[in-house]
Amino acid sequence: RAGYGRVITQKDRKFEANYEACKAKDIPCGAYWYSYAKTVDEARQEAEACFTILRGKQFEYPIFFDVEEKATLNTGKGNCSAMIRAFCEALEKAGYWVGLYVSRSVLQTHVEDDILKRYSIWVAEWGSKLNYSGEVGMWQKTDKGKVAGISGAVDLDECYVDYPVVVKAAGKNGYQKHVEAPETPTEPPVKDSVKVTI
Repeated sequence: RAGYGRVITQKDRKFEANYEACKAKDIPCGAYWYSYAKTVDEARQEAEACFTILRGKQFEYPIFFDVEEKATLNTGKGNCSAMIRAFCEALEKAGYWVGLYVSRSVLQTHVEDDILKRYSIWVAEWGSKLNYSGEVGMWQKTDKGKVAGISGAVDLDECYVDYPVVVKAAGKNGYQKHVEAPETPTEPPVKDSVKVTI
């Protein structure tokens, strides 16, 4: 988590340490911003705060807009979708590969179709099966996972897109797009001239 809300003072207190640890251990990482927005303007303010905190860093996974607050969802599908667009468009213009993190039920009830086709989707649904037929980039399947070296339960996810490859290839999230230099054509071989007299 990079942070939450509309101001940079709401940066996650562990964000810098987590980011530096990932870089030190060569672990691909991304970030998410937890939203409290209830208006499009507030979503844009959240995007600005998020961008300020991410600036100068490199991420191999997308930057996700986390929409799950009841007060946010109570504003309705149309407004939620408008806020998602506002946040994602602002980060995209700043050069980030962006996406949406939501529960499966919210994905089906509060997100308009164009968003599902336009941005990376990270969906949360606890269980052995994802009950969603649409295309997603990642599935968060439990919050009770176990990982060696970590005490306590952790979230576990399945990822279906090789984000480190596609993000770098697109030149997003602090990476420069790699453009292959065109091959310099070689000079054609000079043939021996033959003088013909008629």
